[in-house]
Amino acid sequence: MAAQSDADRAAARAGHIPVLLDRTIELFSPVVDAAASAGRRPVIVDGTLGLGGHTSHLLAEFDDLRIVGVDRDPEALDLATRRLTAYRDRFTPVHARFDDFDAVTAGLPGDSRDGAGPAIDGVLLDLGVSSMQLDVAERGFAYSVDAPLDMRMDPTTGQTAADVLAEYDRDDLARIFRVYGEERFARQIATRIVRRRQEAPLRTSAELVELLYDTIPAGARRTGGHPGKRVFQALRIEVNAELEAVERAAAGYLDLLREGGRAVFMAYHSLEDKLVKRELSARTTSRTPAGLPVELPGHGPEFRQVTRGAEKAGQAEIDHNPRSVSVRVRCVQRIDGRNA
Repeated sequence: MAAQSDADRAAARAGHIPVLLDRTIELFSPVVDAAASAGRRPVIVDGTLGLGGHTSHLLAEFDDLRIVGVDRDPEALDLATRRLTAYRDRFTPVHARFDDFDAVTAGLPGDSRDGAGPAIDGVLLDLGVSSMQLDVAERGFAYSVDAPLDMRMDPTTGQTAADVLAEYDRDDLARIFRVYGEERFARQIATRIVRRRQEAPLRTSAELVELLYDTIPAGARRTGGHPGKRVFQALRIEVNAELEAVERAAAGYLDLLREGGRAVFMAYHSLEDKLVKRELSARTTSRTPAGLPVELPGHGPEFRQVTRGAEKAGQAEIDHNPRSVSVRVRCVQRIDGRNA
């Protein structure tokens, strides 16, 4: 545990409070202690750095901890790096999507290895849109503020939400609204968008929200929350290929964890959580055929569950940080060695 002054800790904890901060520190504390007992300096990857909230507090809490912070948003990465200037010798920024493992492993310290190659002691993936992206109106993530329909987490590359609305056919639009947004009126919305763009393309969030109000029945609007919530979520997931990235990342980071290492996943959407749950279930289950009296060598579970299923935020956390209302936290720990 760090021997910093209370003033140092207070400074590190100033500003935005990350979701389930104390629980995150608690989950990673045994990893840090184990590394110290083994005479190593631990390394954790924060694969969704954002503004560096979790990372700043972890670095303030643990003196010897080194963190590789990954983010595809260059603006967020720059702001976080400046915020973490006091920890420049223990923090390495990496501009990449969190499932770009070539970039991630290239950013690891040279001694972050075991007998199987590059290795880490922990990984944190706080999935979904970051606070900065929600709060900066011109990024187009928020349906409550008029802005260009961008929604790219890395605004330097790739298609925008406006491109999706202008180019996808009706069936594809309906699919993403239904699957990624769980929107009941997906086909009606898609039909209206295709009809509307024959006159002029949708370019701003206000234009899209107006179309949704005109399409979704008044009764459904009264009981189903803001009509933009589900459609904007679906567009964001599609634009950023979020589910593909989550699926790759869940498997890839587990492979990087050294024995005793822990992975912490925070999901805010049922589709993300299902992908994480499926991977963790496979890794924590024995592959020995049922009925055999002993575990076959090399067929035992690779990981054990640290959390009991998915943990949710308590009411006190939700009152303090409303963005934690939908979070689901899962943590596993590697219990066997890695193969070279």
